[in-house]
Amino acid sequence: MHFKHLSPEDGLVALRERVRQFVDQACIPLESNDLSHDVAALDRVLASLRPQAQAAGLYLPQLPPSLGGLGLSWVERAVVLEEAGRSFLAPGAMNCAPPDQPNMISLMRHGTPGQKERYLLPLAQGKVRSCFAMTEPQPGAGSDPSMLKTFATRTSKGWSITGHKWFITGASGADFAIVLAMTDDGPTQFIVETRNPGYQLLRTIDAMDPYAIGGHGELLLQDCCVGADAVLGEVGQGLRDAQVRLEPARLSHCMRFIGRARRALEIAQDYVNQRSSFGAQLSELQQIQAMVADSHMDLHASRLMTLDCASRMDAGQSVKTESAMTKIFVSEAVNRVADRAAQMMGALGMSDDTVVSLIVRELRPFRIYDGASELHRATLGRRFLKANVSNKE
Repeated sequence: MHFKHLSPEDGLVALRERVRQFVDQACIPLESNDLSHDVAALDRVLASLRPQAQAAGLYLPQLPPSLGGLGLSWVERAVVLEEAGRSFLAPGAMNCAPPDQPNMISLMRHGTPGQKERYLLPLAQGKVRSCFAMTEPQPGAGSDPSMLKTFATRTSKGWSITGHKWFITGASGADFAIVLAMTDDGPTQFIVETRNPGYQLLRTIDAMDPYAIGGHGELLLQDCCVGADAVLGEVGQGLRDAQVRLEPARLSHCMRFIGRARRALEIAQDYVNQRSSFGAQLSELQQIQAMVADSHMDLHASRLMTLDCASRMDAGQSVKTESAMTKIFVSEAVNRVADRAAQMMGALGMSDDTVVSLIVRELRPFRIYDGASELHRATLGRRFLKANVSNKE
Protein backbone atom coordinates (compact mmCIF):
# COMPACT_ATOMS: atom_id res chain seq x y z
CA MET A 1 0.00 0.00 0.00
CA HIS A 2 1.39 3.41 -0.98
CA PHE A 3 1.26 6.37 1.41
CA LYS A 4 2.11 9.94 0.50
CA HIS A 5 4.07 11.51 3.36
CA LEU A 6 4.45 15.12 4.41
CA SER A 7 7.64 16.32 2.73
CA PRO A 8 9.98 18.76 4.51
CA GLU A 9 9.09 21.60 2.13
CA ASP A 10 5.37 20.95 2.49
CA GLY A 11 4.29 23.61 4.98
CA LEU A 12 1.54 23.35 7.56
CA VAL A 13 -0.52 26.02 5.82
CA ALA A 14 -0.49 24.03 2.59
CA LEU A 15 -1.39 20.86 4.48
CA ARG A 16 -4.30 22.59 6.18
CA GLU A 17 -5.55 23.78 2.80
CA ARG A 18 -5.39 20.24 1.42
CA VAL A 19 -7.40 19.01 4.38
CA ARG A 20 -9.98 21.75 3.85
CA GLN A 21 -10.32 20.86 0.15
CA PHE A 22 -10.69 17.19 1.03
CA VAL A 23 -13.37 18.02 3.59
CA ASP A 24 -15.31 20.35 1.29
CA GLN A 25 -14.98 18.40 -1.94
CA ALA A 26 -14.93 14.74 -0.85
CA CYS A 27 -16.39 14.38 2.65
CA ILE A 28 -19.20 16.90 3.13
CA PRO A 29 -20.95 15.88 -0.14
CA LEU A 30 -21.23 12.31 1.22
CA GLU A 31 -22.74 13.30 4.56
CA SER A 32 -26.30 12.07 4.82
CA ASN A 33 -28.93 11.60 7.50
CA ASP A 34 -29.25 8.05 6.17
CA LEU A 35 -25.91 7.27 7.85
CA SER A 36 -27.30 8.02 11.30
CA HIS A 37 -26.91 4.94 13.53
CA ASP A 38 -26.12 2.80 10.48
CA VAL A 39 -22.73 1.34 11.38
CA ALA A 40 -22.34 -0.70 8.20
CA ALA A 41 -23.28 2.18 5.89
CA LEU A 42 -20.84 4.52 7.66
CA ASP A 43 -18.07 1.93 7.34
CA ARG A 44 -18.73 1.66 3.60
CA VAL A 45 -18.55 5.42 3.08
CA LEU A 46 -15.34 5.72 5.09
CA ALA A 47 -13.80 2.84 3.12
CA SER A 48 -14.54 4.72 -0.11
CA LEU A 49 -12.93 7.90 1.24
CA ARG A 50 -9.72 6.45 2.66
CA PRO A 51 -7.96 5.91 -0.68
CA GLN A 52 -8.67 9.55 -1.49
CA ALA A 53 -7.20 10.66 1.85
CA GLN A 54 -4.11 8.54 1.18
CA ALA A 55 -3.69 9.95 -2.32
CA ALA A 56 -3.96 13.49 -0.93
CA GLY A 57 -1.28 12.77 1.68
CA LEU A 58 -3.67 13.18 4.61
CA TYR A 59 -3.70 9.67 6.06
CA LEU A 60 -2.70 8.89 9.66
CA PRO A 61 -1.51 12.33 10.81
CA GLN A 62 -0.94 10.89 14.32
CA LEU A 63 1.48 8.08 13.40
CA PRO A 64 5.15 8.17 12.33
CA PRO A 65 6.14 7.56 8.70
CA SER A 66 7.44 4.10 9.67
CA LEU A 67 3.80 3.12 10.26
CA GLY A 68 2.46 4.88 7.17
CA GLY A 69 1.65 8.16 8.92
CA LEU A 70 2.57 11.81 8.48
CA GLY A 71 4.64 12.06 11.66
CA LEU A 72 3.04 15.33 12.75
CA SER A 73 3.76 16.94 16.10
CA TRP A 74 0.88 17.58 18.48
CA VAL A 75 0.80 21.26 17.55
CA GLU A 76 0.64 20.33 13.87
CA ARG A 77 -2.08 17.79 14.60
CA ALA A 78 -4.11 20.50 16.30
CA VAL A 79 -4.29 22.40 13.01
CA VAL A 80 -5.00 19.32 10.90
CA LEU A 81 -7.58 17.73 13.22
CA GLU A 82 -9.50 20.99 13.63
CA GLU A 83 -9.81 21.27 9.87
CA ALA A 84 -10.75 17.60 9.52
CA GLY A 85 -13.24 17.98 12.36
CA ARG A 86 -15.44 20.24 10.26
CA SER A 87 -16.83 17.06 8.69
CA PHE A 88 -18.38 14.05 10.41
CA LEU A 89 -16.55 11.83 7.91
CA ALA A 90 -13.06 13.29 7.46
CA PRO A 91 -11.45 12.04 10.71
CA GLY A 92 -12.55 8.49 9.94
CA ALA A 93 -11.46 8.81 6.32
CA MET A 94 -8.03 10.03 7.46
CA ASN A 95 -7.92 7.25 10.10
CA CYS A 96 -7.53 9.71 12.95
CA ALA A 97 -10.92 9.16 14.57
CA PRO A 98 -11.71 7.60 17.94
CA PRO A 99 -11.48 4.95 19.23
CA ASP A 100 -8.93 3.67 16.69
CA GLN A 101 -6.70 6.75 16.89
CA PRO A 102 -6.00 6.53 20.66
CA ASN A 103 -5.86 2.73 20.44
CA MET A 104 -3.08 3.06 17.85
CA ILE A 105 -1.16 5.34 20.21
CA SER A 106 -1.65 2.85 23.06
CA LEU A 107 -0.49 -0.08 20.94
CA MET A 108 2.48 1.91 19.65
CA ARG A 109 3.60 2.80 23.19
CA HIS A 110 2.79 -0.40 25.09
CA GLY A 111 2.46 -3.14 22.48
CA THR A 112 4.97 -5.93 22.05
CA PRO A 113 6.48 -6.44 18.58
CA GLY A 114 4.01 -9.29 18.06
CA GLN A 115 1.03 -7.16 19.13
CA LYS A 116 2.10 -4.35 16.83
CA GLU A 117 2.37 -6.75 13.90
CA ARG A 118 -0.94 -8.44 14.62
CA TYR A 119 -3.08 -5.47 15.68
CA LEU A 120 -1.43 -2.09 15.11
CA LEU A 121 -0.46 -2.52 11.47
CA PRO A 122 -3.91 -3.71 10.25
CA LEU A 123 -5.49 -0.90 12.30
CA ALA A 124 -3.22 1.70 10.74
CA GLN A 125 -3.92 0.34 7.26
CA GLY A 126 -7.67 0.61 7.83
CA LYS A 127 -8.20 -3.13 7.42
CA VAL A 128 -9.78 -3.57 10.86
CA ARG A 129 -11.48 -1.52 13.58
CA SER A 130 -11.14 -1.68 17.35
CA CYS A 131 -12.75 -0.49 20.58
CA PHE A 132 -11.69 0.35 24.13
CA ALA A 133 -13.74 -1.42 26.81
CA MET A 134 -13.50 0.24 30.20
CA THR A 135 -16.96 1.59 31.10
CA GLU A 136 -19.38 -0.75 32.90
CA PRO A 137 -23.05 -0.55 33.88
CA GLN A 138 -23.93 0.30 37.46
CA PRO A 139 -22.38 -0.50 39.93
CA GLY A 140 -19.25 -0.89 37.79
CA ALA A 141 -16.65 1.54 36.54
CA GLY A 142 -17.68 4.79 34.88
CA SER A 143 -16.07 8.10 35.69
CA ASP A 144 -14.49 6.28 38.63
CA PRO A 145 -12.32 3.48 37.16
CA SER A 146 -11.57 2.16 40.67
CA MET A 147 -15.09 0.65 40.64
CA LEU A 148 -13.98 -1.87 38.01
CA LYS A 149 -15.98 -5.11 38.26
CA THR A 150 -14.69 -7.02 35.24
CA PHE A 151 -12.17 -9.55 36.54
CA ALA A 152 -9.38 -11.55 34.92
CA THR A 153 -7.96 -14.66 36.57
CA ARG A 154 -4.79 -16.51 35.61
CA THR A 155 -5.11 -19.91 33.96
CA SER A 156 -2.59 -22.50 32.84
CA LYS A 157 -2.76 -21.04 29.31
CA GLY A 158 -3.14 -17.36 30.10
CA TRP A 159 -6.17 -15.52 31.45
CA SER A 160 -9.94 -15.89 31.79
CA ILE A 161 -11.93 -12.64 31.72
CA THR A 162 -15.49 -12.23 32.98
CA GLY A 163 -17.42 -8.97 33.08
CA HIS A 164 -20.06 -6.68 31.64
CA LYS A 165 -19.09 -3.60 29.59
CA TRP A 166 -21.43 -0.85 28.48
CA PHE A 167 -21.38 2.15 26.09
CA ILE A 168 -18.23 0.94 24.39
CA THR A 169 -17.61 3.22 21.42
CA GLY A 170 -16.71 1.40 18.21
CA ALA A 171 -17.87 -2.01 19.46
CA SER A 172 -20.10 -2.90 16.52
CA GLY A 173 -17.88 -4.24 13.74
CA ALA A 174 -14.69 -4.11 15.81
CA ASP A 175 -12.15 -6.88 15.23
CA PHE A 176 -10.59 -6.55 18.66
CA ALA A 177 -11.09 -4.73 21.95
CA ILE A 178 -8.66 -3.36 24.50
CA VAL A 179 -10.37 -4.52 27.71
CA LEU A 180 -9.61 -3.11 31.14
CA ALA A 181 -10.08 -5.76 33.84
CA MET A 182 -9.12 -6.20 37.47
CA THR A 183 -6.57 -8.87 38.39
CA ASP A 184 -5.10 -9.95 41.73
CA ASP A 185 -2.23 -7.60 40.89
CA GLY A 186 -4.44 -4.68 39.95
CA PRO A 187 -6.15 -3.29 36.82
CA THR A 188 -4.71 -4.66 33.58
CA GLN A 189 -5.33 -4.09 29.87
CA PHE A 190 -5.97 -7.08 27.62
CA ILE A 191 -6.31 -7.36 23.85
CA VAL A 192 -9.37 -9.50 23.14
CA GLU A 193 -10.37 -10.52 19.64
CA THR A 194 -14.10 -10.16 19.11
CA ARG A 195 -14.39 -13.61 17.52
CA ASN A 196 -13.39 -15.09 20.87
CA PRO A 197 -16.29 -17.40 21.94
CA GLY A 198 -16.30 -15.78 25.39
CA TYR A 199 -16.85 -12.31 23.92
CA GLN A 200 -20.37 -11.22 23.00
CA LEU A 201 -21.79 -7.97 21.62
CA LEU A 202 -25.23 -7.78 23.24
CA ARG A 203 -26.51 -4.70 21.44
CA THR A 204 -25.64 -1.36 19.92
CA ILE A 205 -27.03 1.52 21.97
CA ASP A 206 -28.67 4.39 20.08
CA ALA A 207 -27.25 7.64 21.40
CA MET A 208 -27.28 11.37 20.68
CA ASP A 209 -24.20 11.19 18.45
CA PRO A 210 -25.35 9.11 15.47
CA TYR A 211 -22.10 9.39 13.50
CA ALA A 212 -20.00 7.51 16.08
CA ILE A 213 -17.94 4.94 14.16
CA GLY A 214 -19.03 1.50 15.34
CA GLY A 215 -21.75 2.98 17.55
CA HIS A 216 -21.78 2.39 21.31
CA GLY A 217 -21.99 -1.26 22.30
CA GLU A 218 -22.90 -3.34 25.32
CA LEU A 219 -20.54 -6.30 25.79
CA LEU A 220 -20.58 -9.47 27.84
CA LEU A 221 -17.41 -11.42 28.59
CA GLN A 222 -17.99 -14.87 30.09
CA ASP A 223 -14.95 -17.05 30.77
CA CYS A 224 -13.30 -15.24 27.87
CA CYS A 225 -9.99 -17.08 27.60
CA VAL A 226 -6.95 -15.30 26.17
CA GLY A 227 -3.27 -16.16 26.09
CA ALA A 228 -0.57 -14.67 28.26
CA ASP A 229 0.46 -12.59 25.26
CA ALA A 230 -2.89 -10.75 25.35
CA VAL A 231 -1.72 -8.43 28.15
CA LEU A 232 -1.14 -4.93 26.82
CA GLY A 233 1.47 -3.15 28.88
CA GLU A 234 2.17 -4.38 32.41
CA VAL A 235 0.00 -6.53 34.64
CA GLY A 236 -1.43 -4.37 37.42
CA GLN A 237 -0.62 -1.11 35.61
CA GLY A 238 -3.77 -0.86 33.48
CA LEU A 239 -4.98 2.44 34.91
CA ARG A 240 -1.58 4.05 34.40
CA ASP A 241 -1.34 2.69 30.87
CA ALA A 242 -4.94 3.71 30.09
CA GLN A 243 -4.17 7.25 31.24
CA VAL A 244 -1.40 7.43 28.64
CA ARG A 245 -4.15 6.71 26.11
CA LEU A 246 -6.83 8.97 27.59
CA GLU A 247 -4.91 12.26 27.80
CA PRO A 248 -4.09 12.31 24.06
CA ALA A 249 -7.63 11.11 23.32
CA ARG A 250 -9.17 14.04 25.20
CA LEU A 251 -6.93 16.54 23.46
CA SER A 252 -7.67 15.06 20.03
CA HIS A 253 -11.39 15.29 20.75
CA CYS A 254 -10.90 18.98 21.55
CA MET A 255 -9.13 19.54 18.23
CA ARG A 256 -11.81 17.83 16.15
CA PHE A 257 -14.76 19.37 17.98
CA ILE A 258 -13.38 22.91 17.66
CA GLY A 259 -13.66 22.29 13.93
CA ARG A 260 -17.18 20.94 14.24
CA ALA A 261 -18.37 23.93 16.28
CA ARG A 262 -16.65 26.27 13.83
CA ARG A 263 -18.64 24.75 10.98
CA ALA A 264 -21.91 25.31 12.86
CA LEU A 265 -20.95 28.95 13.43
CA GLU A 266 -20.01 29.41 9.76
CA ILE A 267 -23.42 28.10 8.68
CA ALA A 268 -25.21 30.33 11.20
CA GLN A 269 -23.25 33.41 10.10
CA ASP A 270 -24.20 32.77 6.48
CA TYR A 271 -27.83 32.47 7.55
CA VAL A 272 -28.02 35.70 9.58
CA ASN A 273 -26.29 37.58 6.76
CA GLN A 274 -29.09 36.53 4.41
CA ARG A 275 -32.17 36.36 6.63
CA SER A 276 -34.29 39.46 7.25
CA SER A 277 -36.96 39.89 9.90
CA PHE A 278 -39.01 42.89 11.02
CA GLY A 279 -37.47 45.01 8.30
CA ALA A 280 -33.83 44.38 9.16
CA GLN A 281 -31.18 41.80 8.45
CA LEU A 282 -30.59 39.51 11.42
CA SER A 283 -26.88 40.29 11.31
CA GLU A 284 -27.70 43.93 12.07
CA LEU A 285 -29.23 43.04 15.45
CA GLN A 286 -26.92 43.61 18.41
CA GLN A 287 -28.06 40.40 20.11
CA ILE A 288 -26.98 38.41 17.05
CA GLN A 289 -23.71 40.32 16.87
CA ALA A 290 -23.06 39.53 20.55
CA MET A 291 -23.67 35.82 20.00
CA VAL A 292 -21.28 35.79 17.05
CA ALA A 293 -18.63 37.66 19.05
CA ASP A 294 -18.99 35.38 22.08
CA SER A 295 -18.72 32.32 19.84
CA HIS A 296 -15.52 33.51 18.21
CA MET A 297 -14.06 34.25 21.64
CA ASP A 298 -14.98 30.75 22.80
CA LEU A 299 -13.33 29.19 19.75
CA HIS A 300 -10.23 31.37 20.09
CA ALA A 301 -9.79 30.54 23.76
CA SER A 302 -10.40 26.84 23.07
CA ARG A 303 -7.82 26.85 20.30
CA LEU A 304 -5.21 28.58 22.48
CA MET A 305 -5.73 26.18 25.40
CA THR A 306 -5.51 23.21 23.05
CA LEU A 307 -2.35 24.51 21.39
CA ASP A 308 -0.74 25.20 24.77
CA CYS A 309 -1.45 21.64 25.90
CA ALA A 310 -0.22 20.29 22.57
CA SER A 311 3.06 22.22 22.82
CA ARG A 312 3.62 20.82 26.33
CA MET A 313 3.07 17.30 25.00
CA ASP A 314 5.56 17.96 22.19
CA ALA A 315 8.05 19.05 24.84
CA GLY A 316 7.55 15.80 26.75
CA GLN A 317 5.99 17.53 29.73
CA SER A 318 3.23 16.10 31.91
CA VAL A 319 -0.17 17.50 30.95
CA LYS A 320 -2.26 15.85 33.65
CA THR A 321 -3.54 19.22 34.84
CA GLU A 322 -3.53 21.09 31.53
CA SER A 323 -5.35 18.34 29.62
CA ALA A 324 -8.10 18.21 32.25
CA MET A 325 -8.55 22.00 32.19
CA THR A 326 -8.56 22.02 28.40
CA LYS A 327 -11.07 19.19 28.19
CA ILE A 328 -13.48 20.94 30.57
CA PHE A 329 -13.24 24.33 28.91
CA VAL A 330 -13.36 23.15 25.30
CA SER A 331 -16.19 20.66 25.85
CA GLU A 332 -18.33 23.43 27.34
CA ALA A 333 -17.21 26.16 24.93
CA VAL A 334 -17.98 24.19 21.75
CA ASN A 335 -21.40 23.39 23.18
CA ARG A 336 -22.05 27.09 23.69
CA VAL A 337 -20.96 27.86 20.13
CA ALA A 338 -23.15 25.19 18.56
CA ASP A 339 -26.11 26.14 20.77
CA ARG A 340 -25.83 29.81 19.76
CA ALA A 341 -25.59 28.79 16.10
CA ALA A 342 -28.81 26.82 16.38
CA GLN A 343 -30.48 29.69 18.24
CA MET A 344 -29.50 32.22 15.58
CA MET A 345 -31.05 30.02 12.90
CA GLY A 346 -34.37 29.61 14.67
CA ALA A 347 -36.52 26.73 13.43
CA LEU A 348 -33.98 25.91 10.72
CA GLY A 349 -31.42 25.30 13.45
CA MET A 350 -33.76 22.77 15.06
CA SER A 351 -34.30 20.86 11.82
CA ASP A 352 -32.24 18.31 9.95
CA ASP A 353 -32.25 20.55 6.86
CA THR A 354 -28.76 21.65 7.93
CA VAL A 355 -26.13 19.83 10.01
CA VAL A 356 -26.29 22.39 12.83
CA SER A 357 -28.82 20.45 14.91
CA LEU A 358 -26.75 17.29 14.44
CA ILE A 359 -23.63 19.13 15.57
CA VAL A 360 -25.50 20.23 18.69
CA ARG A 361 -26.45 16.62 19.43
CA GLU A 362 -22.93 15.36 18.76
CA LEU A 363 -21.13 17.93 20.93
CA ARG A 364 -23.36 17.59 23.98
CA PRO A 365 -21.95 14.19 25.10
CA PHE A 366 -18.39 15.52 25.11
CA ARG A 367 -19.07 17.02 28.54
CA ILE A 368 -19.41 13.41 29.74
CA TYR A 369 -17.16 11.37 27.43
CA ASP A 370 -13.54 10.93 28.57
CA GLY A 371 -14.49 12.01 32.08
CA ALA A 372 -17.41 14.21 33.11
CA SER A 373 -16.71 17.90 33.67
CA GLU A 374 -17.75 17.56 37.31
CA LEU A 375 -15.18 14.81 37.93
CA HIS A 376 -12.36 16.77 36.31
CA ARG A 377 -13.30 19.91 38.27
CA ALA A 378 -13.28 18.03 41.57
CA THR A 379 -9.91 16.43 40.77
CA LEU A 380 -8.41 19.75 39.72
CA GLY A 381 -9.78 21.51 42.77
CA ARG A 382 -8.24 18.97 45.14
CA ARG A 383 -4.94 19.14 43.26
CA PHE A 384 -4.77 22.96 43.42
CA LEU A 385 -5.77 23.06 47.09
CA LYS A 386 -3.20 20.42 48.00
CA ALA A 387 -0.51 22.32 46.11
CA ASN A 388 -1.45 25.48 48.00
CA VAL A 389 -1.04 23.73 51.35
CA SER A 390 2.25 22.15 50.26
CA ASN A 391 3.66 25.50 49.17
CA LYS A 392 3.01 26.97 52.64
CA GLU A 393 4.70 24.13 54.50
